[in-house]
Amino acid sequence: MAVAQPRAIRLSRPELRDISRQALSWSLLLLIMLPTIFIFYWMITLSLKTQVEAMAFPPVFIPTQITFDGYMEVFARSAFVKYTVNSLIIAIGSTGLGLILGVPAAFSIARWRLHRLALVVLVTRMTPGISYLVPWFIMFRSLGLTDTYITLILTHLIVGLPIIIWLMISYFEDLSAELYDASLVDGCSIYGTLWRVALPLVKPGIVVAAILAFIFSWNNFLFAVVLAGPKTRTLPVAVYNIMSYEEIIWNRLAAAAVLITLPVLILTFLIQRHIVSGLTFGAVKG
Repeated sequence: MAVAQPRAIRLSRPELRDISRQALSWSLLLLIMLPTIFIFYWMITLSLKTQVEAMAFPPVFIPTQITFDGYMEVFARSAFVKYTVNSLIIAIGSTGLGLILGVPAAFSIARWRLHRLALVVLVTRMTPGISYLVPWFIMFRSLGLTDTYITLILTHLIVGLPIIIWLMISYFEDLSAELYDASLVDGCSIYGTLWRVALPLVKPGIVVAAILAFIFSWNNFLFAVVLAGPKTRTLPVAVYNIMSYEEIIWNRLAAAAVLITLPVLILTFLIQRHIVSGLTFGAVKG
């Protein structure tokens, strides 16, 4: 009995061209992402190395002995859980307050085309944070508010609020002006138009703005190292305190960096669908 031979799959020229383009696109994407991937790989493997392998030259890219001593020392030698709670309180507080103030501000700028005010917001975003630091430190010290949550929330708001306003302006501008006019004709006030009409349509943008503001607050080091104290010290300051003048314990330092990065990565992974839809919101019009 003759056995049927499998047919060779033949692809047309357009299909081959599409496959080649996809392969080229993925290759370029991998090439661009390679430095970032290597940094994350090196940070994770460094946290799992012994101090001898971490200090080895030439460097050991694949650890021969995996140890979790760096992670255990982070929790044993510092109040890492307390610093994590502080960072969460400050990041959530500054992000929430930024959304409460920034979303209506962006709506007003977009609705009435206040381009000069938008330019002021952009300049505020571009201004280095250190220019605010000295006057804010003097003001809060005179008020006796150093080493308090409210101080750090307000200072982080300087970074998060311009980001939220600048991002949300573009989302509100993508909405049709007829929607606003129709809601006003139906009896909505301007606040009702914002709450019932505009906000449901720009939810993806709010998610993106909130995530970016949260990340900037979570990673902020400059304000915390000057204005925070033992009660309100955040995670970036805690990592800085791990270093000493005598010796740098690299596996402990890398373990702390992994623990700081992990919550943001998990949060981004869980809501990646909203981030993608928010970044592409308004990209296609017609």
